[in-house]
Parts: sequence; C-alpha cells; structure tokens
Amino acid sequence: MTVRHDDLQVTWYGYATARIESADGTVAYTDPGRYGVLSGEWTPPGGGNPKEAAHPRATDHRPMDADLVVVTHDHHYDSEGIERVAADDATVVVFEGVDAANIDRDVKPVDDLPFDVVRVGEADHVAVDGVGDVWSVPAYNEADGPHANRDGSVPHPKGEGVGYRFTVGEQGTSVFWPGDSDALDAFAELDVSLFLANISGDVCMSAPEAAALAERMDPDLVVPIHYNTLEFLEADSAAFASDVAKRTVPVALDESAE
Repeated sequence: MTVRHDDLQVTWYGYATARIESADGTVAYTDPGRYGVLSGEWTPPGGGNPKEAAHPRATDHRPMDADLVVVTHDHHYDSEGIERVAADDATVVVFEGVDAANIDRDVKPVDDLPFDVVRVGEADHVAVDGVGDVWSVPAYNEADGPHANRDGSVPHPKGEGVGYRFTVGEQGTSVFWPGDSDALDAFAELDVSLFLANISGDVCMSAPEAAALAERMDPDLVVPIHYNTLEFLEADSAAFASDVAKRTVPVALDESAE
C-alpha cells in the first residue's frame, strides 16, 4: 500500500528510498537508488533472489518527477538513482561531505549532476520552491554508543552525514529522515509530523531504539524504511510497529510488494 498522511502519499521502494508526494503534486525523494530499488533488481522481504525477480515497486515510480531530492551521505549517494527520479528543474540537496572520489562505485561527481545542486553542512536551512524549508541536522554513531566498536570507531562518524527535516505541500507537513544514525537526543527535540524511521540496526539505530525515539519525538505518524533490503539490514518490522503502537504513536508499514 501507499501510506497516506495528511495531504501526503508516501511510498517506500527499498533501502533508503522513499517518495513523498503532496496533494498539490510536489514530490520529494530521500536517498534514491542503490541495490536495484529503482531498476527492478531488488525483491522485498521474503521475495526470493533479487537477481531472479523484479520488485514490482521498482518500475512503478513516476520517473523524473521529483522537485526535491535529499542525499544524506556517501553510502546513500547514487547519481544514476538521482537521475532516474529528478525533474529537470529539481533541487538536489547533498551533504557537503559526499565525494565521488571516496566512493568505490561508479558514480558521477556531485557537481556533474544536471540539476540545481545545493551543498549543505550539518546545520543548514535551504528554501526550495514548492517545498519550503529543508533543514540538515547532524547524523552519526556516537563513539560511546550502542553501535560503536570496542576502540570507539563507528560506521558513521560525526561529520560524515546528516539527516533532513523538510516540509512538503500546501499544508507544510514536516518530514524527518535521519539517514544512518544513532537515535540521537537532538532528534527528539524536532517538531516532526512524519518520521521516516531507520530501523535496520547494526550500522544505525535498531528497531527498539527507533521506537523509543518515536515515543520521545511524538510525531503524527511513523513509517519505517531502510530495512530488509540486504541481509545485514534485517529487522522485524511487525514487532517494530507493535512496539510503536504500544507507545500510543501512530505507525504504518509500506510492505505491499511482498
């Protein structure tokens, strides 16, 4: 199913890619691409070998209609994915630390993207026509947190990525996508209507950690994404939804492609 919230329609395509469309036709994408989620190679949880069957969602997105694309960090940067979804006049907001030279995949340099590209730091505001305010916030694993190694090293050190709070549509419905991060205390202070929760654990917040964060944030709706696309991202989404619901926070799953 496509999840409906206020005047928004939210569709998750796998990995970190979510499409948010408002009633006035404004479209935003989070971290589009990678692992075949937009090209038909990924299958949803329980869907078998991703090389043998196309995910039905991968080909039903409306190509090149995004007014806004946000990119959180190197791991989620996919220039081909951006070009699959962005309209000619799209604004592509990319964290300043994203550098194609440091990515061991075949991607275009950010500056070569044929769109209005805006680079942001860890705490910037960008005004985007038809979208409103796009606010970047620090997103990382804490050196003494639950996803740190014994030596204090982490998969996502501070300064290598951000999350985004942005508004979409005439109602100005706020959306928060934390990217790959721990469940940071600062996130709980954000005023958010729709929380796109990263529940995959391992390299970022786990489902229980995301549920506890949702309780503190108290959004109008939680929709989990970024799980089960790969083996190391496995998470029990039903258990997450039950946990969030018990905390009296509305939650919805978008898993109709299973």
